[in-house]
Amino acid sequence: MEIREFTDADWPQVWPILRAVIQARDTYTYDQDMTSEQARVIWLEPPPGQTVVAVDEGGVVLGTAKMGPNRPGPGSHVSTASFMVGPQARGKGVGSALCRYALDWARSSGYAGMQFNAVTETNRSAIEIYKRLGFAIVGTVPGAFEHPDLGRVGLHIMYCAF
Repeated sequence: MEIREFTDADWPQVWPILRAVIQARDTYTYDQDMTSEQARVIWLEPPPGQTVVAVDEGGVVLGTAKMGPNRPGPGSHVSTASFMVGPQARGKGVGSALCRYALDWARSSGYAGMQFNAVTETNRSAIEIYKRLGFAIVGTVPGAFEHPDLGRVGLHIMYCAF
């Protein structure tokens, strides 16, 4: 697997991954009726951020990540990142590799740490990856996410200091 910078030619493979994750409604707060154009605007991170794809040896996109400053101005020394992995690639280390890539990118870019603003407390596999890579849950907003099967569940705020 290779992780590389996103190119426009990747969008036809990235959009179905985003659409599947968004329509599942169990991890992201994005509108399930979001169009490809709306998703592209949200997912493609402008400089100083970056959007990447994880591809197999045949060039098939397995997952994608975006990273950049968590907030502008006085908060811009802390980074953030988001990850989506295609259904066929889950459980194969793609999410972990993308998270390691984002952490390395943020460290080499001079950020003081990385913050995740909204990790659904039911997304146990992602939480375990994040904890293994140095993140801690620093707070939980109770009932902030409307899960399609479990009702209102909490959203964790997670942080990894560098």
